[in-house]
Amino acid sequence: MIEVLELAAVRPAIASGYPELIQGGMGVGVSTWKLARAVALAGQRLGVRALGVVSGTGLPVMLLGRLQAGDQDVARALRAFDPGIASEIMDEYWVECPSPSDRRRKLPPKPEVLVTGSPATKSKMTKLAVAAAFVEIWLAKEGHSGPIGINVLEKVQLMHLPVLLGAMMAGVEYVLVGAGIPHQVPAVLANFARNEPASYRMDVAGSSEKHLLKLDPRRFVAAGKRLHRPRFLVIASHHALAMRLASTVEVDGFVMEGPSAGGHNAPARGKTVGEDGQPIYGDRDRPDLEKVAELGKPFWLAGSYASPERLEEARALGAAGVQVGTAFALCNESGLRDDIKCELRHRIAAGALEIKTSATASPSGFPFQVAQLQGSLSEQCVYASRERICNIGHLVEAYQKDADEGGGVGFRCPGEPIDLFVKKGGNRAEAEGKICLCNGLGAAAGHGQKTRSGAEEPIIVTSGKDLAFYKRLAVQQDGSYSAEDVVRAIVPARVPAAVS
Repeated sequence: MIEVLELAAVRPAIASGYPELIQGGMGVGVSTWKLARAVALAGQRLGVRALGVVSGTGLPVMLLGRLQAGDQDVARALRAFDPGIASEIMDEYWVECPSPSDRRRKLPPKPEVLVTGSPATKSKMTKLAVAAAFVEIWLAKEGHSGPIGINVLEKVQLMHLPVLLGAMMAGVEYVLVGAGIPHQVPAVLANFARNEPASYRMDVAGSSEKHLLKLDPRRFVAAGKRLHRPRFLVIASHHALAMRLASTVEVDGFVMEGPSAGGHNAPARGKTVGEDGQPIYGDRDRPDLEKVAELGKPFWLAGSYASPERLEEARALGAAGVQVGTAFALCNESGLRDDIKCELRHRIAAGALEIKTSATASPSGFPFQVAQLQGSLSEQCVYASRERICNIGHLVEAYQKDADEGGGVGFRCPGEPIDLFVKKGGNRAEAEGKICLCNGLGAAAGHGQKTRSGAEEPIIVTSGKDLAFYKRLAVQQDGSYSAEDVVRAIVPARVPAAVS
């Protein structure tokens, strides 16, 4: 076992309190407060610096789904946020004794109302988003002193301001941002920490101008109160982005994520695909870690690092530690549906699970890792039979309306009905093969909706490509395991598990 004093001498970043192990912030609804809390608690019990991370994607949808399922924990956290706002939300959405057969739940307004809606709908959506982020972080932090972070996608620009504010109000310690170039986030964190208004310039396709989103935290935080500024970590795939951001904004560290990691990945720089349709990654896609280390910021490595050997390899390369996603996604405390976790574990154990990188599935435009499961949207027949609909709208893009539409800013999604997307000025080719991740990922985490025809929304499951972690875990007879089992399998414990 490596002693703490030896680590402190070799790795100053670790000794300064940075986590050795970061749990991936997987969404929608996989990295919930229960998983993040379990990871942080496991770290405390084992003497390991482990960062639990919640996903910041789709939080209003999950908040209202839980309220309509009679979730007492969420109701309790909502009251801790603001009793008045809690009453307002619960009067409309709380269901004390829900019927198991009732799957038609009220959805929150689509995020686009923050731009196109009336003052009343804008106010409603802002309250829901701030409250939802607060609830997730507040519950994740309850009952321990371990660090908690939140992961957001830069691509989901409409939600950044209220989600970051709500997370900071609950005391989040880390903000991790990927899927884009998040150069505006540090200023938002700094402004909110001073309890001052913040803004975010939203991309608008077809226009050289950006739409300015604004939020004054004093709508929710008492005047004069200062919030804690969380550490800001950028999830990047290449040293070029790390170098660019380190020279222009206040960044506290980097998660360097390789193409084998689950979820969204960076496009291959060669822009080529193999015969199987998967992007081909080469030497140009590998980050120069010496250049990253020269920036003087702590960094973590992600994508196939779920083992003690790979953790030590990362440390030898100068990293503070590693980020791990898939191993936590399949543990008992994750938000992924139990039946799906069970099937994935059994197929991994049998060596029968295939993960493919799709260059076309995600409406975001980023490559996306898809687990090949029967009955899921990975099957062409399931995809083709699904009724295309965009009723959640977290991956929409803003576009400049033409004169025939009345001008101004509109919103479209390549996952919506293709004719509607084209009518809004979208390219038909961009919509072909696109999957509604909002609904598909939500369904896989137990937050599935019904289509207008009454059909259940089919699932889609994402996973990293390195599945060797499973054989190293101390699994139960049924194949299940805990978040603590994952932490223990990657980072050697320094205190007995009974010590807290």
